[in-house]
Amino acid sequence: MKTAILLLASGLLAGCATTPDPHGIEGPVALGQIAYVGGPRVRPDRVIEDSRCPVDTLCVWAGRVVLRATVIGGSWSKQMDLTLGTPVQVADGALTLVAVTPGRTAGAPPAPKQLRFTFEFSGGL
Repeated sequence: MKTAILLLASGLLAGCATTPDPHGIEGPVALGQIAYVGGPRVRPDRVIEDSRCPVDTLCVWAGRVVLRATVIGGSWSKQMDLTLGTPVQVADGALTLVAVTPGRTAGAPPAPKQLRFTFEFSGGL
């Protein structure tokens, strides 16, 4: 009987561990995940452009990443394009895509599923 209860409890706990947080997570997120950035929440939807210079390569132009994302704040949401390193005015603050990992290597770019995005929000909602 005790074994059955322990198995049931561990199964329930395991189910809780895999439930996504509807409010978002802090730190790098994958496409489709919601990031909480200290004000709005941001869901990266798709990569529009990834022309970054490959790691360990000398380039004349560093390239850029443009990400289509849904920004959610309170009772509103808005889809916008975020360019790596460029702040965008959102509500009463500025939202910036500050990092995209992993870096690009010579040859093919990383698959979109492998990419992780980090955002920063300065200001307040």
